[in-house]
Amino acid sequence: MKEGMLLNSVTEFILLGLTHDPDLQKLLFIVCLVIYLITLAGNTLISVTIFTSPALATPMYFFLSYLSIIDGFYSSSIAPKMIYDLISERSSISFNGCMTQLLTEHFFTAAEIILLISMASDRYVAICKPLHYITIMSRPVCIFLVRSAIILGFIHGGIQILFMAQLPFCGPNIIDHFMCDLVPLLELACTDTHTLGPLIDANSGSLCLLIFSMLAVSYIAVLHSPRNHSSEGRRKALSTCASHVTVIVLFFVPCSYLYLRPMTSFPNDKAVTVFCTLLTPMLNPLIYTLRNEEVKKVMKKLWGQMCKASNT
Repeated sequence: MKEGMLLNSVTEFILLGLTHDPDLQKLLFIVCLVIYLITLAGNTLISVTIFTSPALATPMYFFLSYLSIIDGFYSSSIAPKMIYDLISERSSISFNGCMTQLLTEHFFTAAEIILLISMASDRYVAICKPLHYITIMSRPVCIFLVRSAIILGFIHGGIQILFMAQLPFCGPNIIDHFMCDLVPLLELACTDTHTLGPLIDANSGSLCLLIFSMLAVSYIAVLHSPRNHSSEGRRKALSTCASHVTVIVLFFVPCSYLYLRPMTSFPNDKAVTVFCTLLTPMLNPLIYTLRNEEVKKVMKKLWGQMCKASNT
């Protein structure tokens, strides 16, 4: 009974946010809002373009469309609250809201990781086994991989919530961050977390390390495959994989920094988390479209049709 009272003694958390400087808060509000709107617009544009264009009905673009959707939802699970708090007099979040934010954050992160594996597999099959590509990467297989990303993402997020549900929170309730995450919550728990901390670290940090290693090996194999091909073949393979590798580095370097370490706060945590939640989802559509002539052509065609329809 006493433990249950401890578990329910904190009903909300106070978020200290990014900064206490009022002028800097106003500047960050404008910058973060613009970045978030660009993120939504860019990822929505990619998804709509791919879904409406028969020319982009291939597994690679199928995965890219869902990556854009996940990026948009992932950023939306954190950014609006962070942006609002920059102009709010008191930044707080309910206990249930905190757990929901934690669940959605790790759900979308894990789903994106699995989707990046699917995209790497698609590139490996396309370049290393081109004769079997249509058979291996069939439509049912692609749908299965996307569904698997969603299911495994939910399992990963659920495990994090189960870890947190075991902890009693009896005060203080002040989080020196702009969001709820594992490390700040562990530091507020009214119990010894030396045992639970490594388990959470293994669930998140080991996942980052394992998946990053798998992706690195797969892309090394992809880039090694066309060595005996023509220079045009090598150029095409490098061009095809360059965007994927860039996105993987942008995703896994911050992820590794946050979770492949002891479960304690560091001064740069806020900046790295802002990069993950705002900048990476914004950069992903830019990286894929700026390096992909096919997507740019379809976007220009779609934009021309929309302008023509609006003028008639």
